[in-house]
Amino acid sequence: MAGSSSYRFGVLARIVRHMRARHQDGDDHPLTLDELRLNHFVFYFQWLQTEALQNNPKIECTMDGKYNFKPVYKIKDKKSLLRLLKQQDLKGLGGILLEDVQESLPHCDRALKSLAQEILYITRPTDKKKILFYNDKTATLDVNEEFVKLWRATAVDAMDDAKIEEYLEKQGIKSMQDHGQKKPIAPKRKKAAQKRRQFKKPRDNEHLADVLETYEDNTLTQKGVAIK
Repeated sequence: MAGSSSYRFGVLARIVRHMRARHQDGDDHPLTLDELRLNHFVFYFQWLQTEALQNNPKIECTMDGKYNFKPVYKIKDKKSLLRLLKQQDLKGLGGILLEDVQESLPHCDRALKSLAQEILYITRPTDKKKILFYNDKTATLDVNEEFVKLWRATAVDAMDDAKIEEYLEKQGIKSMQDHGQKKPIAPKRKKAAQKRRQFKKPRDNEHLADVLETYEDNTLTQKGVAIK
């Protein structure tokens, strides 16, 4: 059972690799299962159609039941790549992985070579993966080489902002503080206590005082008309 399960997932991985290779070559029209040439895997046809391909994050299913590769980024040429890098820079989102660009952009090497002056490559020290950044030439500053060497030689990976500030104070250096103008907080007004209105209960027949008259036989009359 375990062998059968691993084999069918191997079939799925083979399909994903095939779809990725097509996308990287610029072939982006979707395929049906029949066009994927699964003649040797008919036994897994139903599983692929109803479950495996539908739920795979690297496969996109179209409304007419066809399948296409789903890249990390929707980029098709060097212009869309440059636009993506600019948006990442403007929004402060940082760079993007080179391997994600290679997976997403057809004929990637050609586009990267053409944009050599527009892109900066940084190697991430944790896993040695390359990160792409937009080379914003308007933010270029001339920094003394001695400062650059000191910056690169100072390790602060295991220090948070509080520890860095404490270290600077011990060295006689004041860290930059936020002294911006703060908006005064308006004091909250206390709501005046509302007095409860007291209602007088009407006395019996008080509202008819100018209408009713009492006679000696305790008979009430309304302007001469007896009330029984």
